[in-house]
Amino acid sequence: MIWQQDALLALRVLIAAVLGGLVGWQREHVGIEAGVRTFAAVSLGACAFGLISQIQAGDTRISAQIVTGIGFLGAGVIVRGRGHVHGLTTAAALWATASVGLAVAYDRLLLGVLVALILFVLLAIPREKINALRIEFCQFFYQPLCKP
Repeated sequence: MIWQQDALLALRVLIAAVLGGLVGWQREHVGIEAGVRTFAAVSLGACAFGLISQIQAGDTRISAQIVTGIGFLGAGVIVRGRGHVHGLTTAAALWATASVGLAVAYDRLLLGVLVALILFVLLAIPREKINALRIEFCQFFYQPLCKP
């Protein structure tokens, strides 16, 4: 075994889990069920699979299947009831968090940190603020098409 390489792989997995956990903490903080453990596990798993696919020289099929697999996992988070759909943001955030893990796996630490921070900020914006911005934008640009 090459201990230096294994230590670097372990560090990458740890970074991916911490970044995913950061995004999950925000979701848990606002009362969403999928929280720190879920997001950290997705990022950790994506990173581990990415590292495994790097070990097999030139085999990127594992990484490609992460996108599909996480999409399937996200579909299980989405719930429809009483004419409303819930869980789309959580599903999208889980999917994007997988990219954080893959970025760290491929030694793109800056990209992984940036994506995790952008996700954190996006998820921290209150829904009321987004709706108010949407109404302002609609009234300014598309006034005839705005719904009352």
